[in-house]
Amino acid sequence: MSGPSLRDEELERYDRQMRIPGFGIEGQRKLKSARVLVAGLGGLGCPASMYLAAAGIGKLVLVDREKVELSNLNRQILYWSSDVGRPKAEVVAEKLARLNPNVDVEALALEINEDNVRELVKKVDVVVDGMDNYKARFLINEACVAYGKPFVHAAIYGLEGQLFTVLPGKGPCLRCIIPSQPPEQDTVPVLGATPGVMAALEVMEVVKLVVGLGRPCVDKLLVFDGHEMKFHEIRVEPSPKCPVCSSLRSREVPPT
Repeated sequence: MSGPSLRDEELERYDRQMRIPGFGIEGQRKLKSARVLVAGLGGLGCPASMYLAAAGIGKLVLVDREKVELSNLNRQILYWSSDVGRPKAEVVAEKLARLNPNVDVEALALEINEDNVRELVKKVDVVVDGMDNYKARFLINEACVAYGKPFVHAAIYGLEGQLFTVLPGKGPCLRCIIPSQPPEQDTVPVLGATPGVMAALEVMEVVKLVVGLGRPCVDKLLVFDGHEMKFHEIRVEPSPKCPVCSSLRSREVPPT
């Protein structure tokens, strides 16, 4: 079996998921060895980080420069009224430590930009999209492609959401399916449950990738329509003109 050993307390804590066929103790050890970056701690990042910690991811790197605002509280479920004004990364780290002390949490109160994105990405195994803008998403996508790291993307609007997983060299990247930066909206309407749905799906993708279960969402964009309570699949393929990944086969992946 691969990965670190599990204590009796961990065997009991993770008992239900280890009963999943193909998961077992070996799968849990893989989760304990995994390092996951949660980029953004808003509506997506809060529930995603909580479920990742509950699942037993060994190392979580949490990145968000903002402080908690009252208008966050309808959807960013790790923040409470008493947290308004506090740094988001600090609050999430504290609460995840209380949820699961077995998880190593690193909280970084900074903005992801051109200067730090590659340094952040190269130190982890998977990146989870908790961002609220495509400028940052495109930077993360490019870094993940450069270092061959999976990038689990999600975005939300109102009662709608989308999910897509980038596996460099095995499918399209985010720029293949969204070639140019969409117009940004200052205040996005959203029902709190919508990012909860999409964040849960992101975590499912991360666990599948780490443990080796099922098939990741690499050849389709999964679209959630909460108005009609339906999921739609849009088939996607690598773009031969993609400025990020079209030359991936001839590009040397930087050392980690």
